[in-house]
Amino acid sequence: MLLRTTYSKGEFMNLKLIVASLAIAALPLHAHAQKPSATKVTKASAQKLIKTIGSDKTKTQIFCDMAKLGAQIDEAEQKKDLKKIDELNQKIGELATKLGPEYASLMDGLQDMDPNSSDAQEIGSMLETLEKSCPK
Repeated sequence: MLLRTTYSKGEFMNLKLIVASLAIAALPLHAHAQKPSATKVTKASAQKLIKTIGSDKTKTQIFCDMAKLGAQIDEAEQKKDLKKIDELNQKIGELATKLGPEYASLMDGLQDMDPNSSDAQEIGSMLETLEKSCPK
């Protein structure tokens, strides 16, 4: 599978929004983790998790539902509707718990990565590819 590693400015901003929205969603899940994750996120671990989500219809639907809510958060941010943002973040957090602690670790690890690094961009591209598979 070929992954694009360069993005136009608009595509990169969209990628950053996707990763940021999904990372925010994973925060409640990370807080409930039994032990803190000291594992560094790698392309291989991210690819394995994304493949797992993509091959499971239930997990794919959860991921897609989270992406839809992420788009709603973007709209609420433009309107500066903090109440709606909090409500949507809570819904995303509830859904994120269903994807498991590995997902929370991935999102947590992505926040620690340099967004301009090739690893972060490739992982973001993998997440974007998964999101593109969601029904519109």
